[in-house]
Amino acid sequence: MWRPWGNRRTPLQICEKSSPFYCSSFKDIQHLCTEDSSSSSKRTAAKRTAAIFRRVRIANSLLHSLAHTRTEPNGKDPDLVTDRLVSVPDSDKRIVVYFTSLRVVRSTFEDCKAVRSILRGFRVSIDERDVSMDSRFLNELQGILGQRKLTLPRVFIGGRYVGGAEEIKQLHEIGELKKIVEGLPAAEPDTCHVCGGYRYVLCNQCNGSRKLYTEKSGFKTCTACNENGLIRCTSCSSAPF
Repeated sequence: MWRPWGNRRTPLQICEKSSPFYCSSFKDIQHLCTEDSSSSSKRTAAKRTAAIFRRVRIANSLLHSLAHTRTEPNGKDPDLVTDRLVSVPDSDKRIVVYFTSLRVVRSTFEDCKAVRSILRGFRVSIDERDVSMDSRFLNELQGILGQRKLTLPRVFIGGRYVGGAEEIKQLHEIGELKKIVEGLPAAEPDTCHVCGGYRYVLCNQCNGSRKLYTEKSGFKTCTACNENGLIRCTSCSSAPF
């Protein structure tokens, strides 16, 4: 049962090179590190090349779409504004953005938020028209573009129609948006002391109740404010209706 004691020595077995297990010596570490650094530099160069080609593709697609809309102005897509010469009256010195602040449709809200953030970064005069705060803005936009079904946001720069969220993001990515907004007056650095930056105040005739009382006709609907009992701040906003 027990292993016999003796001077018998067990021969040492040495793994042959054909063994499946192989241990690299310290001499190979430098070689392995060199391979890792060279491979990482190659991956970095490949990423830069891919980014450059992506910007080129975006620029070419945008220019192609602009050329297509000019050559074929009678498109049938209900969400495509083919006439890039449509304009907003009395807005040649600022940016006009039609957007919504409601979170009902998350993708629309995120697009409006992203576009407003991009445009505010240029620190120029911006007229933000929230269609959820005043339905007259939506009617105004539908009349300008000649469409009933519209997606938001919609941007006009210097009075000329530029596009929606995708167009603004692409122009900003390739650096063309900065060239378009050049020459516009700078925005006021301070927040409006009248509305606090909300661009709306309570109606001074009905105090937001939407009702007026006269001895002759009794109660009637106030026509000076919108459906929320608000009016545009005259100190920081100017939006003709």
